[in-house]
Amino acid sequence: MMDFLEEPIPGVGTYDDFNTIDWVREKSRDRDRHREITNKSKESTWALIHSVSDAFSGWLLMLLIGLLSGSLAGLIDISAHWMTDLKEGICTEGFWFNHEHCCWNSDHVTFEDRDKCPEWNSWSQLIISTDEGAFAYIVNYFMYVLWALLFAFLAVSLVKVFAPYACGSGIPEIKTILSGFIIRGYLGKWTLIIKTITLVLAVSSGLSLGKEGPLVHVACCCGNILCHCFNKYRKNEAKRREVSYYFPLKTLWRSFFAALVAAFTLRSINPFGNSRLVLFYVEFHTPWHLFELVPFIVLGIFGGLWGALFIRTNIAWCRKRKTTQLGRYPVVEVLVVTAITAILAFPNEYTRMSTSELISELFNDCGLLDSSKLCDYENRFNTSKGGELPDRPAGVGVYSAMWQLALTLILKIVITIFTFGMKIPSGLFIPSMAVGAIAGRLLGVGMEQLAYYHHDWAIFNSWCSQGADCITPGLYAMVGAAACLGGVTRMTVSLVVIMFELTGGLEYIVPLMAAAMTSKWVADALGREGIYDAHIRLNGYPFLEAKEEFAHKTLAMDVMKPRRNDPLLTVLTQDSMTVEDVETVISETTYSGFPVVVSRESQRLVGFVLRRDLIISIENARKKQDGVVSTSIIYFTEHSPPMPPYTPPTLKLRNILDLSPFTVTDLTPMEIVVDIFRKLGLRQCLVTHNGRLLGIITKKDVLKHIAQMANQDPDSILFN
Repeated sequence: MMDFLEEPIPGVGTYDDFNTIDWVREKSRDRDRHREITNKSKESTWALIHSVSDAFSGWLLMLLIGLLSGSLAGLIDISAHWMTDLKEGICTEGFWFNHEHCCWNSDHVTFEDRDKCPEWNSWSQLIISTDEGAFAYIVNYFMYVLWALLFAFLAVSLVKVFAPYACGSGIPEIKTILSGFIIRGYLGKWTLIIKTITLVLAVSSGLSLGKEGPLVHVACCCGNILCHCFNKYRKNEAKRREVSYYFPLKTLWRSFFAALVAAFTLRSINPFGNSRLVLFYVEFHTPWHLFELVPFIVLGIFGGLWGALFIRTNIAWCRKRKTTQLGRYPVVEVLVVTAITAILAFPNEYTRMSTSELISELFNDCGLLDSSKLCDYENRFNTSKGGELPDRPAGVGVYSAMWQLALTLILKIVITIFTFGMKIPSGLFIPSMAVGAIAGRLLGVGMEQLAYYHHDWAIFNSWCSQGADCITPGLYAMVGAAACLGGVTRMTVSLVVIMFELTGGLEYIVPLMAAAMTSKWVADALGREGIYDAHIRLNGYPFLEAKEEFAHKTLAMDVMKPRRNDPLLTVLTQDSMTVEDVETVISETTYSGFPVVVSRESQRLVGFVLRRDLIISIENARKKQDGVVSTSIIYFTEHSPPMPPYTPPTLKLRNILDLSPFTVTDLTPMEIVVDIFRKLGLRQCLVTHNGRLLGIITKKDVLKHIAQMANQDPDSILFN
């Protein structure tokens, strides 16, 4: 008898698409690989060099990921700025300059009109040689909508034809993949190329979406592609996912190093043109007062309400898209939403500008030299009080801006619901921040004027004297942005850190914390799931949320298969089944693997074998081992009994057998079983009673049971 598995067979140990990896087996394989390299390193100099290079490969991989991710982020940002401005005009000095860069070197521009220079021409100036009058406005309006439709059409067409996985934010799928799920091609090179291109097009189209969420997908694609350059990561699914169920300290340091390299690369590219790394740099001159925690908490309540409303309506719309004819026409849907967005956006200067630019405008702390309508205060140039800004009653520009911002808020709230989830790259961070920033700015200006006209009220007189600059509307916008982002994503600590990174406002950590916690509490009271978890459930992905508690008093026997009155569990015996018997079992079932027992009578467990490994091993034996026929007996034992003469050769498949499958007893509480699945990342667990095999619990069974206990549809879990 030949043991043809002495040499590894290509494909054995890999996984089918839309299946969960076996974390325990993958970690065991990596441990064996590392032990073998360490032992061989003592034998020769070359083996020692190989051992050192293997240990260093993780840091080299992080360096490459940081360089590639930072470069792509800078490229995306610069390209998006240029194409966004292309909707309004073009630079005659060089078409590759965006509006801001075009006017930087102009000798014919003043500080007040720094956005107007002869080098930058609107489309009406290029087409009809004037920028004045109703016809010029119509020409600019038409070109704005036309460019938006063109960008959106290119984005959705490229996604549909070349890389369907490049749509959406990618975060729900990334979370699921990191938890051990296989989605072939989701992190591949075509997805990376198309997502990078279409992300620029989608952002430039003016749709209510952002690029920060999709950038996570882009960075993960970079990591996955570069992982294939190193054997340690290419051949082990768990090594490529060391940030899921547990977070080793070495991964923390390597992640920090990768972020450092990416930040250095981005700083070298300088995409924001201000020599800073943060997207919305703020520099407020007035400290916040304890009383202001009240309006900050109000913004937190608004953020929680908005988050709960958005999640429910967006999931309802996405479910309608999946279950009706609407999902069959992604190009038409994108073009319709783009047309509506562009037509409604152009008349309002705050909806016409890019969302990132809008947030920067809302975060702005008005100084003496600001020319924005949000900074149009009366007697703002009275500097009799030294270097400080004087008291600031709102002027005509501020009141006009408030009405425009109120209309912008309504449009953003409504249109974002229909935009997120379309078949183009679409992030949610920036639109959510925009909604909160608008609400915060409106509240901030209201508080500012209240303090100015009623500074003698009890709530103001102790800390806000007449003529003092007490309220900072930009701070309210920043807190509102954090509140709405928290209400949608349910982030807390990481949200505060992200806001600090985006703005650089370290001294405003407490207002951000208060708003973030309030928004989470309010949103959780109306629905426990964040937007990404809701989309995971909508798509039926097998993701076990580590933060939720399972408090039901069910047992393993209540969840395992087979149930009472079900057919017996499909098993393989260790030494009595032929190739034909095993192939019949494989063809008549769809299970991912099979328990192996001593005999059907004893049902004493020997191990567990994966379906894919069985198929590949039998096919390989038929090709390479002479005489293997359907009547050949398969052995999962280490030694086989002597065979009579003239019998077909046997197959020894012990090397593909998992001899230590994870088992629990039938009386184990499901609370413990769920915890085991979460913390060990199991794909299946066998149920025994006094050593006798009773059944099996898969990850899908656990997810269905959790859904059933939560009065949800258990059949919504679609994949293994």
